[in-house]
Amino acid sequence: MSIHRISLAVTGLATVIVLTACGGGDSTSDQSSAAGSITSSTAAVSSHNGADVTFAQMMIAHHQQAIEMADLAADRASNPQVKDLADRIKAAQGPEMTTMTGWLDDWGASASMPGMDHGDMEMGGMPGSMSSADMDRLMGLSGSEFDRQFLTMMIGHHQGAIDMAETEQADGVNPDAVALAGQIVADQTAQISEMQTLLTQV
Repeated sequence: MSIHRISLAVTGLATVIVLTACGGGDSTSDQSSAAGSITSSTAAVSSHNGADVTFAQMMIAHHQQAIEMADLAADRASNPQVKDLADRIKAAQGPEMTTMTGWLDDWGASASMPGMDHGDMEMGGMPGSMSSADMDRLMGLSGSEFDRQFLTMMIGHHQGAIDMAETEQADGVNPDAVALAGQIVADQTAQISEMQTLLTQV
């Protein structure tokens, strides 16, 4: 009986060890899988390339000029629809600038491009950007003349932003940046159509 009991005890102990080992293995596997998933997800969110950086840097400067143009409408535009459009441009592009600045900070990149001057941005080769002379001319206008020039310039400015956003869609890898580029294309295409209609009314 003694030998039989010892045999049963050893058998039971072996079973416990086997079950424990199996359970531990599954837990470790699950933890490793979860960790791998988190790591992959984090990598996907933070991944970026040169096209993403260039897009964010150039679009920040481009948006800044659009906001400067829109600011002029407050006391120079005569058409209330032009003033409303200018307000909406500022409301949309200000937060986008903040978002892109945050990305560049996370990526360890400057928020401005080397040699970029907001006052004369055509030197940066940005599509649709206004020169200092363009901005000075707009500042000197008021009433319906301002309205027409503002709409004409902003249509070209928006088209430049669309061109840059489409480049990001084609060449960028950061999912958030590519998504923002798509939003810019949609929003500014709609505003171009709106401005073209307004040009016939001012």
